[in-house]
Amino acid sequence: MRILVLGGTAFVGRAIVEDALREGADVTLFGRGRTGAELFPKASRRIGDRDTGDYTALREGEWDAVVDVSGYVPRHVGQAMAVLGDRIGRYLFLSSHAVYVQSGIGPDSDEDTPRRAPVRDTEVLDNDTYGPCKVACEDDVLARYGDRATIVRPGKVAGPHDVQDTFTYWSRRAARGGRVALPGRPEQPIQVVDSRDLARLVTRLLIDDRPGAFHAVGPAEPTTLAKLVGVCAQVAGTEVEIVPVSPDAVSGPFPLVCPEEQWHTRQRSAARARAAGMPTTPLSATAADVLAWDRARGEPPLSVGLSAKEEARLIKEA
Repeated sequence: MRILVLGGTAFVGRAIVEDALREGADVTLFGRGRTGAELFPKASRRIGDRDTGDYTALREGEWDAVVDVSGYVPRHVGQAMAVLGDRIGRYLFLSSHAVYVQSGIGPDSDEDTPRRAPVRDTEVLDNDTYGPCKVACEDDVLARYGDRATIVRPGKVAGPHDVQDTFTYWSRRAARGGRVALPGRPEQPIQVVDSRDLARLVTRLLIDDRPGAFHAVGPAEPTTLAKLVGVCAQVAGTEVEIVPVSPDAVSGPFPLVCPEEQWHTRQRSAARARAAGMPTTPLSATAADVLAWDRARGEPPLSVGLSAKEEARLIKEA
């Protein structure tokens, strides 16, 4: 199978390329070539830039499938489809749970949950526009390719090479042990999907030439934020005590924490994706692999979470 990956050297794209290569696929990577140049020596590379609309390198060639990891606004998707046309078989678009309406939805919602209204008049991505822009991208892919379109909507993704730091924060913090400040409620439901499970789902959908929309969420059994921290501690060989603190005591969003009115967004149904072949790596395995990867890279500063000093202050005030 010949697979073109639009963006494939960072985190999710990297996992997808690794899985496709293990499956024996002939993979072509399209990107700016600025990161991960040492990765995937067996893969072909086409250099271009979606931000500037430079798709010159894709004007020739045919592929059985395209995996669009880096399409965030309708222009990205529209320009890619315009240059590729019918020289591809299936177009698989990586979307997001942010496409769904934000209220009035219960737990175990599936892929038929109502989506937000599409937005096409901005490329500024924030909490108000990110999901609606992804809706517009989905609609455009479906309008162009119909039954040759596949939509995968991941939840929170965890695994080695994570560039978002959210799961990594809790992995690293639990490994230190002791009293752990949690700016939220310990019983909050949580869903994280291992990046390698997401990648296996993508490859399986391409091999089976399967249309439709699929939630990529995990783990196999429902869990809570407190249990997730406990699993991270267990694999690190430490003991932790969760100390709930007020979310108002920290500035901005906190890793994996959400208000109660959004708990349903951490309780999506994975039934359709599992039936299509998505595996479910145990949370302990994901946590162990993230911890080992983070230590191997030297535990650089994270972009999220509390410093030790800030956490000590919050625990003292709790």
